[in-house]
Amino acid sequence: RIKQDRRKMGKGKPSGINSGRKLRDHRRAQRWNDKQYNKAHLGTWLKANPFAGASHAKGIVLEKLGIEAKQPNSAIRKCVRV
Repeated sequence: RIKQDRRKMGKGKPSGINSGRKLRDHRRAQRWNDKQYNKAHLGTWLKANPFAGASHAKGIVLEKLGIEAKQPNSAIRKCVRV
């Protein structure tokens, strides 16, 4: 019986006890070619979002107003136009 070599020709990846860093770095670099990974990790959705990731925001302030109260009060009510 002929003993077959278990390693296949043309595997294309470094194999060895000290090859972990190269495998990790190559995988990290190649991830950016994946469309879904790139979209999820670039952060452009934060830049394009007008609320910029603020979870409790309800609107964008266009103008600040000071409205005076009617008689007999004399306060200035702070308001904003959204």
